Amino acid sequence: MSELVVDDIHTYYGESHVLHGVSLRVSPGEAVALLGRNGAGKTTLIRSVVGFTPPRRGRVLWEGASIGGWAPHRIARRGVGLVPQGRRIFSPLTVRENLLLGARHHGWTLERVFELFPRLRQRQDQMGGTLSGGEQQMLAIARALLTNGRLLLLDEPSEGLAPAVVREIGRIAELLKGRGLSILLVEQNYHLALHVADRVYVMNKGQIVWNGAPAGLAADEEVKRRYLGVA
Repeated sequence: MSELVVDDIHTYYGESHVLHGVSLRVSPGEAVALLGRNGAGKTTLIRSVVGFTPPRRGRVLWEGASIGGWAPHRIARRGVGLVPQGRRIFSPLTVRENLLLGARHHGWTLERVFELFPRLRQRQDQMGGTLSGGEQQMLAIARALLTNGRLLLLDEPSEGLAPAVVREIGRIAELLKGRGLSILLVEQNYHLALHVADRVYVMNKGQIVWNGAPAGLAADEEVKRRYLGVA
């Protein structure tokens, strides 16, 4: 079963205690949003899941296996795809070369991602660094899909993008969810997150302070004001 379970994890940078007993769950085929202000610990949670900064306490379970402490490449091969904050594409390489770097030999193919992102087909021989911000984000998502992940971790995908491009990213996330992918969406964009997510967690100072359905968060003026700065 393609389920992610984060159970009471504590993650540190050196002696700095960043995550304080964080627990969350992403069920098969579900989109879950993690919201919070800058510095809340959202990216640290992503790093804990993918093995960049393993938690010192608690468990990270994926498809029933305890992956906490695994090397990042082993977690990726297990079916966890990452779209990192800031895109992190290889600027001197072409779009096609960026895509083929992490491609597996089954599941998602170059043709399938070109069907999902026609603009990347048009730009496939263009250097990654010459793409617009929105095109680079599409490239980062397509690259993660080609690793044939069953869980997609999206870290701030709307950051720095125009509203029309943000709407397109939301449409793509909904489409991928409809195709059976599990998605953990880390965002500051409240409206995008509530549009895409089946469930929402709110984080503050390394702890989960609220979780529930998008409609519940939309109705909770105190949580929105206090933790998200949404009026």
